[in-house]
Amino acid sequence: MSELIDIPTPDGRMPAHRFLPESGTGPTLVLFQEIFGVTDYITQRATDLAALGYVVIAPEMYWRLDNSEIDYSRDDALQQAMNLMTSLDWTTAVADGVAAVTAAHADEHVTEGVGVFGFCFGGGLAFNVAAATTVDVLVSYYGSALPGLLDLAGDVTAPSLHHFGTADDYIPLEVVEQIRTAVSRDGVRFETYDGAGHAFDNPAPMFHHTEASAAAWRNTVDFLRAALPPTGSRSGR
Repeated sequence: MSELIDIPTPDGRMPAHRFLPESGTGPTLVLFQEIFGVTDYITQRATDLAALGYVVIAPEMYWRLDNSEIDYSRDDALQQAMNLMTSLDWTTAVADGVAAVTAAHADEHVTEGVGVFGFCFGGGLAFNVAAATTVDVLVSYYGSALPGLLDLAGDVTAPSLHHFGTADDYIPLEVVEQIRTAVSRDGVRFETYDGAGHAFDNPAPMFHHTEASAAAWRNTVDFLRAALPPTGSRSGR
């Protein structure tokens, strides 16, 4: 179960979804959405992270846009999502992400550190937010904006985990290796998954790679337990 909260920004209050662990308190992960928004998939992953013992805050990054709903009954749902993502002002989105981290630090349910976590669009956003403000951990799944953000790599000092598929049509393997070179340092894990395409963790048949999704989740759980361990953490699915 989640509850809707508001995150203050200079331009108004950004809606976000807060998921609490069984204990009601713990370290927090600010979870940034894919291009599709805070979907059932993102909600499920937030629930999975809460089951591990984390407070999870998933902001609605499209809150500034008009007509941000995607009609999944149409064949062009992916293009609709791409149009929404490209309509965002990146600098403003990063500022909203930083505002979410700031709000997490002030949340009464947060008793330990605050990290950032993101998928696709959100993976790149999480990386940029980690460069712009202090966070305790970063998890990025196939961050789509990372190729254009590598000059920020030196500003990302938190323990980090990056996931990429080797068959990603959106981020070719040679670009993945460029990202690896740029971000690698002590405290960074960089995992690749043979045969997995972009968005391989998304359960939609057009994206999902069962083996890569399961392996990446195991790696994520192991990494989080080492880098930002909640008290009394439990296994994820």
